[in-house]
Order: sequence, then structure tokens, then C-alpha cells
Amino acid sequence: MSDQNASNARRSGAGLNLLLGLTLLLLLMAMWFALSIETTTFWTSNNMANLLRQGAMIAILAIGETFVIITGGIDLSVGAVAGVISMAVAWLLTHDLGFASSIAGAISISLVIGVFIGLFHAFGVVQMGLPPFIMTLATMYALRGIGLLITNGATISITNDSFTGFSRASFLGFPWTDGSWFAVPMLFWMVIVVAVPAYLLLSQSRWGRYLFAIGSNKEAARLSGVNVKAVTYMAYIVSAFCAAFVGILLAMRIGIGNPTQGDGWELQAIASSVIGGTSLFGAVGSVHGPILTTINNGANLLNLNPFWQRIITGLLIILVVYFDTLRTRKR
Repeated sequence: MSDQNASNARRSGAGLNLLLGLTLLLLLMAMWFALSIETTTFWTSNNMANLLRQGAMIAILAIGETFVIITGGIDLSVGAVAGVISMAVAWLLTHDLGFASSIAGAISISLVIGVFIGLFHAFGVVQMGLPPFIMTLATMYALRGIGLLITNGATISITNDSFTGFSRASFLGFPWTDGSWFAVPMLFWMVIVVAVPAYLLLSQSRWGRYLFAIGSNKEAARLSGVNVKAVTYMAYIVSAFCAAFVGILLAMRIGIGNPTQGDGWELQAIASSVIGGTSLFGAVGSVHGPILTTINNGANLLNLNPFWQRIITGLLIILVVYFDTLRTRKR
């Protein structure tokens, strides 16, 4: 009887997942249809490329955030990390520090800083026993302050065209519906570069299984031989590393280093991960990413009040969490 109940619960959960996916897909299609009618620029190749660029950095943040959320934690600092790293890489590029001021050196050092931030978060959560919410919230405020202190509230302009040119470059393309040529932005390819190994790590590796085990029941995972501390450290390092990578891409795109950049991105990253079901495949391959990006892009094209973007995103989160609650009850 229990086996039958478990089988029914699995079928019910799969049905709810399918319903959620179809609902989000229909919502995305409805928004695309409405924007294609209300604007003349939405379906142009330039705007589609811009959509990919806009969504790329949030997608990478969401990938890193997913690792932490799977363990039952949260990282509120990813937006601040991205902003501070954009400042750090700009500072390195504009000072004569030998290899550290080269593109390779500045990127390498910035990524290492991201790793140390992740280590600091994990130390606070694992060794000090602080709640992830408090630990990363404190870091979010501290990093903004450190960045503003170093720059004295000013921005740092990047004059290295080889560095900033990467964000405007593209790779591969095909004819578009308006007769133009659509070129896939390099920023989108960076999502693929991050997503593929991250997906393999989550779905095909022992470490990925450990992450899910910790999220399901930390004590049971520990008793089963899982090194809970080491896996938790990995999750926070991956999240901070992805945020640092986004900070580098952000500096490339806007051509300046500014520690206040990325404000509110942590909420978008968390929303993306939640809407994606906190699975990496969902965070990258489901329709949630295009939905959030379409909301932002469509609001800009229609000159709508940007506050509506927050309202709609909040309603989406409520919808998805409700579906997740129903799925949990069926187990």
C-alpha cells in the first residue's frame, strides 16, 4: 500500500511540474505575442540580441545561487559581489601593477577574490553557525561599503578596448525574420560556458548528489558519510565565483567599475532560481529566465513604470512557490 502511495505521489508531483512548466511557457508566449503587437522593435534582431545580453548575467548569478539554495541556504550578496568585482577589475586595469594590470591578471585576481568571499561565507555558516541569511546580508552591506571606501564614491573608467570589446562581440549567427543577420552575443555564450559544467556537476557527480542530500536532511546526510562541511563550502564558493564572473562581464559591458552596480540583482537571481525550481536544468533551460528578461525588456520598450517589473516578478514567485508547496504536500 505504501509503495502504491509513493507511486501516486511521484505521478502527482510530475503532473504538477508539467502544469507549472506549461503555465510559464504559455505566459512567456503571451508576453511575446503582446509585445510583438504593441511594439515594432521587439522582434528585431538587435532587440533579441539585447535580450540575450540582459539575461546572461542574471542567468549566471542564478546558477550560482541554485547551488546554495539546494543546500537549504541563501546568498544575498551576489549583487554586491558583482558590483565590487566590477570595481576591482577596473582598478587593476587602470593601475600599473605589471601582470596584475593585464587583462588575464585582472580577471584571475578578481575571480580569486570571489573565491575568498565564498570561503568567508561558508566559514560564517559552517564554522560560526550563523544563519546564511544573516551572514550574506552582512556581507552584502559590507562589500558595498568597502567598494565605496576604496573609490571614495566615484566610478573607475576602463579605457582598455580589448577588455570592453568582448561584451560587444558575437559568435555565430543566422538570418533573422526581418531580413537582418542575428549574431549570438558572446555574453550569452558565457552562460553556456558556466551552465554546462555546473549542470554536469549537479546531475552527474557525487558532489551534486551530496548537495541534494544536504538540502533534504542535513543530519541524515552526515550520518550517511557525506562531508557536509566540505560540500557546503563548495556551494558558497560556486555562488561567489559566479557572482565575481558576472562582475567582470558587467565591467566589460558598461566600461566602468562601480561598487553600486548590481543593486537588486540578488533578488532577481533568487527569483530566477526559485522560478526554475532550484534545479540547474530549470535555472538555465526552463522558461523562467526569458520571462524575467522579457518583463524588463518589454517594460523598457513600452516605457512602463519600472516598478511594475518588481510587482510582476513578485507575483511569479508566489505562483511558483504555491506550485512547489502543492508538490511537497503530495509526497
